[in-house]
Amino acid sequence: MSDTSEFTEKEEKEDITPEEEQGNQSEDSSEDEASGATEMDFLRNLFSSTLGLGSVEKVLDELNLEGLARYIQSGKCKNIVCMVGAGISTSAGIPDFRSPGTGLYANLQKYNLPYPEAIFQIDYFKKHPEPFFALARELYPGQFKNIDTLERVAGLEGDDLIEAHGTFFTSHCVSFSCRKEYNLEWMKEKIFSDDIPKCDKCSSLVKPDIVFFGESLPVRFFTSMKMDFPQCDLLIIMGTSLQVQPFAGLVGRVSKSCPRLLINMEKAGQADPFFGVLDFGGGMDFDSEKAYRDVAHISTCDEGCLALADLLGWKGELEELVNSEHSRIEAEDQQEKASGAAGAAAETGTPPSAPEDKTTDQQTND
Repeated sequence: MSDTSEFTEKEEKEDITPEEEQGNQSEDSSEDEASGATEMDFLRNLFSSTLGLGSVEKVLDELNLEGLARYIQSGKCKNIVCMVGAGISTSAGIPDFRSPGTGLYANLQKYNLPYPEAIFQIDYFKKHPEPFFALARELYPGQFKNIDTLERVAGLEGDDLIEAHGTFFTSHCVSFSCRKEYNLEWMKEKIFSDDIPKCDKCSSLVKPDIVFFGESLPVRFFTSMKMDFPQCDLLIIMGTSLQVQPFAGLVGRVSKSCPRLLINMEKAGQADPFFGVLDFGGGMDFDSEKAYRDVAHISTCDEGCLALADLLGWKGELEELVNSEHSRIEAEDQQEKASGAAGAAAETGTPPSAPEDKTTDQQTND
């Protein structure tokens, strides 16, 4: 605890350039507006509760997956928003680096991290980038090769995807006067060369575009919060503990008539008992007598999605899609391995060996 406090206090003394200050002011404005809107929601709901106004009707005929499926089939559901966390990636073999048994955090002990999360703290990264890139090397090989880009592998991009906490897909120079962009292949090459990625224009560090502690979320996050969430008529939340703000607060940005489905290994995002009485904060209510729209399906993300697809009559189509995507990704992996073997053979003059013919177990991924 003391290490964290001392580290934070020390880093706050760092000089801030005019460019950084201007950028921070621009990004903070969106967060300030969001905070102001939340305060207005509090006052609105406080008066509503005090005066006995704003009672709501039950949105779902049953507060379970079956009732949710019937709601979708009713035709009332036109605008669906999904909030997903790291839990959607576990079936793809991407672990939490702090989880026991993975060995990932244990391998970082030699760097004497002041606390585990320091590896994703922007000020710590700028002074000590080695632990982060060591972790990236651990996560990238083999089954972890698609870390943080699984949504893109599934075909989501552009307006359909907001990577609230960033992505490995692109990287940028950390210098505010440079900000040169680099692609995924460039970063991958640097990670595996054991070199700390440096900008070829100004020699500053280059960081993947994931949001570190101490950095602002993308502007599109706040734009979507204001424009998309009020139009949402079904919110699906998967694989997240809903503990990190402002992401967690998004569950309260949809209208009171919008059903909310949580697919997770445990219940999350439940309203604080005090604020729940005031109907403030947008927290989930699965079990109280006032519950009328929130459904918790306790399972893995894969199992929950398959169960919902089954109720909607889409199970066969989903399984066919999953199998075809597994085959496509496996073929691309084999082609990449063959190309790498051919390149190595060209350098050494040794004929490349044929790739192994192996059968993989099929599983339903999100």
